[in-house]
Amino acid sequence: MVAPDSNNPELELELELLPYLRVYKNGVVERLVGTRVTPPGLDSLTGVDSKDITIVPETGITARLYRPTAVEPPRKLPLVVYFHGGAFLITSSAEPIYHNNCLIPLAAATESVVLSVNYRLAPEHPLPAAYEDSWAALQWVAEQSKTSGDEAGQEPWLKQLVDFEKVFLLGDSAGGNIAHHMALRAQNSNLAGKFKIRGIALIQPYFWGEEPIGSEITEPEKKALVDSWWNFVCPSDRGNDDLLINPFADGSPSVEGLVGEKVVVIVAEKDILRDRGMIYYENLAKSNWKGKVDIFETEGEDHAFHLLDPTSEKAKRLVNRLALFVNED
Repeated sequence: MVAPDSNNPELELELELLPYLRVYKNGVVERLVGTRVTPPGLDSLTGVDSKDITIVPETGITARLYRPTAVEPPRKLPLVVYFHGGAFLITSSAEPIYHNNCLIPLAAATESVVLSVNYRLAPEHPLPAAYEDSWAALQWVAEQSKTSGDEAGQEPWLKQLVDFEKVFLLGDSAGGNIAHHMALRAQNSNLAGKFKIRGIALIQPYFWGEEPIGSEITEPEKKALVDSWWNFVCPSDRGNDDLLINPFADGSPSVEGLVGEKVVVIVAEKDILRDRGMIYYENLAKSNWKGKVDIFETEGEDHAFHLLDPTSEKAKRLVNRLALFVNED
């Protein structure tokens, strides 16, 4: 990235959105974090293999696919569709904190095939692009579940290993937000094939609102920072009460419309997003939704702690809770 030159207006800084990116007057976006790339392949420690695939060639949507090599056909495994975080602005499945610290341990602990979706990022692809890409990925999975059709178009790892009646939607931060919206949309859509979403896990989900609550009141600087992130990726006249970010704002679809049989909401005590996750859990628990909802809180930790220190005991407990969620009847 060429450093901005005060004598060249095209390279002057237009916007700095810390800690994520800078935007220059010529339209160039410089991402400050979340751009590293780790190649796929066999992880010798866990026995989890991975590869990159293109799932929607028309828009360039890709995914990284994971499978535990200790499991062989005819045994069938759950499918975890994972949506990564990053405030809709940064990261991918290839980022080391996801590939090494999240997705490999998740596939190993849950004994699942994991499909991590690389949705397009703002600001180059403004919202709702991330939601549309994620929905296109679910449609692709549903098509893969068909028992008939073009064999050449079927992904072998899914065809050989996946029980498509045991599909789970998981996501952290912005990805948790996406998982929620996909579960709402799926309930009212006819996804093809033998495809059943059994549950969703929202890990420190990125929900927000205009009026501060809980720790947002006592930490106004953090509140203002998160406000600025959302207003950048989704400028609207509703601000932080936009229906995409506030699931309980006026006009939001009822959480009673969620697909699936169970939900777990995972929060961290020191996370500025914690209180929004708690409200989500409480509102779903007292609604007429017919499934089972649980809350899992990690004390003394902040947002994304399990990605930054995956070997800690608390991070391991979080992954084990996800494994229980995926595999319990």
